[in-house]
Amino acid sequence: MKFYIGTDHAGIELKDYTVELLKQKGHEVVDLGPYSKDRVDYPDFAQKVCQSVLEDENSKGILICGTGIGMSMAANKFDGIRAALCHNEYSAAMAREHNDANILCLGERVSGEGMIEAIVKAWQSSSFEGGRHANRVEKINKLGS
Repeated sequence: MKFYIGTDHAGIELKDYTVELLKQKGHEVVDLGPYSKDRVDYPDFAQKVCQSVLEDENSKGILICGTGIGMSMAANKFDGIRAALCHNEYSAAMAREHNDANILCLGERVSGEGMIEAIVKAWQSSSFEGGRHANRVEKINKLGS
């Protein structure tokens, strides 16, 4: 699977860790930055990742900031993006299985590497169940249109 990943200055270390984790699992990863801890604005990187995911139909995205809240709010402004802020394995799996989330949001300041590894594994290994959930996802996609 192909992943686009971006962060702000508060998530650089977790981004680097997550990039390596995904590559070790055989995934293609496109790191959209930033590449230093210099202060940046998270909406700029949310935009880069969301636009990339929307243009690359079979890809997914991961966004990281201090808490994941800002990134999830910014990402969900894009039509066709279903970003989920996850702090545990169960919510990550459900985000994919029931909500067809195409962006995973994480918070470097709230989750350690062990938990992040479990969240990313659960999210990337789960798939959308469809069925009764498909109608709900379609309704989400039409909100605000």
